Amino acid sequence: MSTNTQQPVLIIGGSGLVGSQAAKMLRRLQPDLPITIGGRDLARADAVAREVGGADTARIDLERPDLGLPAGKSFSAIAMFLKDDTLNSLRYAQARGAAYLGISTALFEIGPEVGFYVARPGSAPILMDSLWLAGAATLPALHFAREFRTLEAIEIAAVLDEEDLGGPAAYADFERMTKVTASALRLEDGKWRWVQGADAARTLVGVDGAELRVQAYAPLDLMSLAGATDARSIRFDLAVGQSATRRRGEPFSTEIIIELVGQQRDGTTGRVRYELVHPAGQAPVTAQCVAVGLERLLGLAGGPPVAPGLYLPHVLIDPAYMVRRLEEIGTRIRRV
Repeated sequence: MSTNTQQPVLIIGGSGLVGSQAAKMLRRLQPDLPITIGGRDLARADAVAREVGGADTARIDLERPDLGLPAGKSFSAIAMFLKDDTLNSLRYAQARGAAYLGISTALFEIGPEVGFYVARPGSAPILMDSLWLAGAATLPALHFAREFRTLEAIEIAAVLDEEDLGGPAAYADFERMTKVTASALRLEDGKWRWVQGADAARTLVGVDGAELRVQAYAPLDLMSLAGATDARSIRFDLAVGQSATRRRGEPFSTEIIIELVGQQRDGTTGRVRYELVHPAGQAPVTAQCVAVGLERLLGLAGGPPVAPGLYLPHVLIDPAYMVRRLEEIGTRIRRV
């Protein structure tokens, strides 16, 4: 793998809603890192590049194995902000030893990416970052879990405002992930189950005290949490509708509710609840989490450049560091 961070990071979908914010946040975290904004519309990409500063642009064609890029072009990392049905972007990264980060793959469709890694395990580091908002729920949950000696259960509920579904690529991802399968995966008392219908729903109290109806959802968070803890029960639920702030007549927010059950440090068994709210919605949160993932892959924070392998975020990123970065961009965290 190339460890030359003087080569630019290619952000495919970098002129979109989340991709453009990720480029700007990456620039704030790493002022000297070269960045290439990749997309189909060069005019939009050029506009984002000017806002980012120190960035150039590239027209991307995902139907081509070379992505339509000039021969000899090299990158230190590639970040994908849309679903690449061809996976040519991953093949391109592997062929050139560039780190790869993707955020648009559902739990039920990771097979091809895993297969590409198995075929060429020593080619490049691949960060499977398709967790909720690229790790904004799981990494804080693991940080808060340090309060416990042992964990019994992890329950996460996310609220996505119906006015905060993002741009066309994000909306397409949401449609695919919620409609292709009628079931969602859950860990119950040590056993993995696919649940649907009434069995997949529950009611809880939202961040504003209102009753909130949520439905089981299965992002890669389940894999990450199961691998990082000994919890025997893990569930992730999603509500799409009005966020708490919009119910008050304000602009939409994004909300994450994390509840942990287990034996605490004082020996007692208890349940704690944390609420994470960002007043500008899901885009800045996702963008910050992706920026943190990229700087970690390149060895610009948290350790040396990451060796070739297949990774989930919790393996590479210190949960406390992610919590700090989320708070820096205005994420409000409250322990209930």
